[in-house]
Amino acid sequence: MTNVYLNWFTMDEDFPFFIQYGGHDEDTNTHNHEDFSELVIVLNGHATHIVNNEEAFIKKGNVFVINGSTSHAYKEPQDFRICNIMYKPELLESAAQDLRTLNGFQALFILEPFYRNITTYKSKLSLTMSSLEYVAHLVAAMIEEYESRLPGRQTMLTSRFMELVVYLSRHYDHGEKDLDSAMMHLANAVSYIEDHYLEPITLERIAAKSNISIRHLNRIFKAYYQTTPISYLQRLRLERACMLLKQTHLSVTEISYTCGFNDSNYLTRQFKKAYGVSPQAYRKNR
Repeated sequence: MTNVYLNWFTMDEDFPFFIQYGGHDEDTNTHNHEDFSELVIVLNGHATHIVNNEEAFIKKGNVFVINGSTSHAYKEPQDFRICNIMYKPELLESAAQDLRTLNGFQALFILEPFYRNITTYKSKLSLTMSSLEYVAHLVAAMIEEYESRLPGRQTMLTSRFMELVVYLSRHYDHGEKDLDSAMMHLANAVSYIEDHYLEPITLERIAAKSNISIRHLNRIFKAYYQTTPISYLQRLRLERACMLLKQTHLSVTEISYTCGFNDSNYLTRQFKKAYGVSPQAYRKNR
């Protein structure tokens, strides 16, 4: 096992903080962070996360914190892309009391890293696609600021990091279930859908990517998600449509194509069924 130090990444003693994109095509060696904590955001793909010799499936949208004394590694990565944010734990001590009273903050940044080190603990935050998109934009701005070396960089990065911490704390969800080996096919299916939901994908393609039959795919999806793979895909597309209706001036027809529906009338029917109003009325109300 390798001991990793923050000064391997940055020599700035006045601001011990580092942020980067990471992409792993092969298994990584087990290591632990001697003097820093690491916030990990899975931006794409999936992998098996090894924590103190225990394995857990992680995928796009998962967020977790590894503290200084916990060993971890990744294996069997598939299109795996993450953001690593490395920081001294003292940085969070400056958090205002209103943040520290958030259950999500205590769970994600304090309790989970602690329990993950002393026992099997696979819980993690799982962001929706729209929330992940917001986080990805925030991360991109932080990396741009970090690399700029402009005056005031430390203040700007600290502010944006705390904004990210608040956002993730508010979205913490205790409903995430542990994944065992029997559910790996399902996890692969969900990961593939979430990575490609804006593309023209079919049930056959999802099943093939999960190495199971369509019948078995439908059965396990119904058992664990109480819905079908296509309904799950459609929900992601509708969530994306909601975001575009609120934040852009794209027409309903343009949004339908952007979100993978290819038919504005079909989008309107499904939108009304899901939200009780038409896309036009939703936009007006927002």
